[in-house]
Amino acid sequence: MEQEVASGVLNNLASAKSIAAAVAIAVGAIGPGIGIGLLAGKAMEAIGRNPEAAPKIQAAMILAIAFTEAIAIYALVIALIIKFV
Repeated sequence: MEQEVASGVLNNLASAKSIAAAVAIAVGAIGPGIGIGLLAGKAMEAIGRNPEAAPKIQAAMILAIAFTEAIAIYALVIALIIKFV
């Protein structure tokens, strides 16, 4: 009887970890997704208004996208820690 209870608790814990990991990556990917979309849209708008400045705008845009994407990678790392630790 005690072994069945312990098995049930472990199954519940594994399920909770899976759900928590899924929520962590889902919430952690929403912000960077919106941020990259806004960033790219504004950069295209700026290039359309001032085509001569395209190389400077593109360099700044790529750098900002890399920093924004790092947040999603951090969320992935947290999700993996939740799932496997």
